[in-house]
Amino acid sequence: MKAGSVAALSCLLAFGAIALVNTLILAQRWDALAGLQVREIDLNFGLRGLMAVVGGFLFGVTYRYAIRRDTNPQLKSGVVLAFGLVRAFGQLDAGLSFEAGKMPGLQELLPFAVGGVESVVLFAIAGLVLDWAIGRSLIKAFGCS
Repeated sequence: MKAGSVAALSCLLAFGAIALVNTLILAQRWDALAGLQVREIDLNFGLRGLMAVVGGFLFGVTYRYAIRRDTNPQLKSGVVLAFGLVRAFGQLDAGLSFEAGKMPGLQELLPFAVGGVESVVLFAIAGLVLDWAIGRSLIKAFGCS
């Protein structure tokens, strides 16, 4: 529960920071990313935040069990990448539609590429916070008594 809660809070804070960066920087500089701008805190934004919290909780529980007392960086980054890609592909699947015979251009794919990077960054932040908490013995690594 503790690892899941810490990761959920980390993902919520990271989600807010990412939304702020999208609104203040990316959407202002590139027209193709204008759809990432948060204009108001509404039900849609709240549901996206809730999904980040639930995904963060599940990530935290899984991450703690997956890494155990292992210091292998490939294992840690693999868990982060797996969660990030699943979240990114879910967003891609929900939002991308192809017209018959027409491939999407860079303008259509750029928001999904940014969303994919955001997803990986979201879980990377949660992983770093969990590593920090485990290193400080605030959370026990799985398998420790």
